[in-house]
Amino acid sequence: MSSALSRQDASRGVLFTFIAFVIWGLFPLYWKPLHHIPALQILCHRIVWSAVFVAGILTVRHNWAWLGEAVRQPQKLAIFGLSSLMLSLNWLIYIWAVNAGHVVEASLGYFINPLFNVLLGRLFLAEKLTPIQRTAVALAAAGVAWITWCTGALPLIALSLAATFGLYGLLRKKAPLASLEGLALETFLMAPLALLALGWFAWQGQGAFLHEAISSDVLLVGAGVVTAIPLLLFAAGARRLKLATVGLIQYIGPTIQLALGVLLFGEPFDSAKLAGFSLIWLALLLYSAAGLWQMRAQKRAAAA
Repeated sequence: MSSALSRQDASRGVLFTFIAFVIWGLFPLYWKPLHHIPALQILCHRIVWSAVFVAGILTVRHNWAWLGEAVRQPQKLAIFGLSSLMLSLNWLIYIWAVNAGHVVEASLGYFINPLFNVLLGRLFLAEKLTPIQRTAVALAAAGVAWITWCTGALPLIALSLAATFGLYGLLRKKAPLASLEGLALETFLMAPLALLALGWFAWQGQGAFLHEAISSDVLLVGAGVVTAIPLLLFAAGARRLKLATVGLIQYIGPTIQLALGVLLFGEPFDSAKLAGFSLIWLALLLYSAAGLWQMRAQKRAAAA
């Protein structure tokens, strides 16, 4: 009976995680209709409405007790201040990239992010790299170098997205908090600045909210919902799954983004980019295979 329940729980975990990454992969479809609004304004609305949405969830759940404890810990607040800055920068770069026609390069950032995390773990957490991990990082670096050489410029959007999201994850490891509470604290910390910025835009006559089509207003308000829902689904799924399984599912998001960029938005994807991406995909294949092998080895050791 417990084995059946465990399999059912794992199946739900796969479903929740899969849906979360599909939603993240489809994000370009959400931001593209707002391309006429400056990315910074979209970001500010995303922060504010995310804060409103998670505050509503916390109220319904009667789950505010943790906040008093959090604000009494200056070190934790400082770390979350930095993590919220990294998250906001990541959101800003991504929104700008999508609306400026760089969906393909944005997808590259999320393909290389897992390997960037491995590198951050080595640099900041003194985690040792296995030979396979070193090979994977080297292959990914070669792929980025090849794209740089062929295009004549570093893929700065991809590297910035990988760096900001990687640093965000590193900071969250230093001050762990559950997904909903973490998102709440991060948006609560940034919301006052976002509100001030939106007030400034409105005072300058540049505010888009209530001055564009109603569809744009709905999308701006809905940004809070589409931000929180996949995070909550991911948190619910990740709790039920092995990290190696989550690691495999996470590639669904950038794969969908890449397909949208090439097939729907008509962004260029020539043989040179294909060669660079192929090196990175090979790196991810090695990285994922190593994770699965380690998970199976641990299972065999536990059964022995």
